[in-house]
Amino acid sequence: MARLLELLFENQEGKQVSISIEDPIEPVNPEDIYQVMNTVIEKSVYTSSGGDFVSIRGARITERAVETIELPAP
Repeated sequence: MARLLELLFENQEGKQVSISIEDPIEPVNPEDIYQVMNTVIEKSVYTSSGGDFVSIRGARITERAVETIELPAP
């Protein structure tokens, strides 16, 4: 199962933008995530079509199962 850490921000237009990190280090540390997100905002590390990131909306872990289906040869 693939795990994804999503960091959710608000940009200057008030829209939600996210940064996704595959296979985060487990267990995740909320304090570390918060500090990294603040650094992203303070240093203007990223921007979006709606402007710079201005606030934190949250963070979440999502999981998805991927199953490859073997198809018969043509």
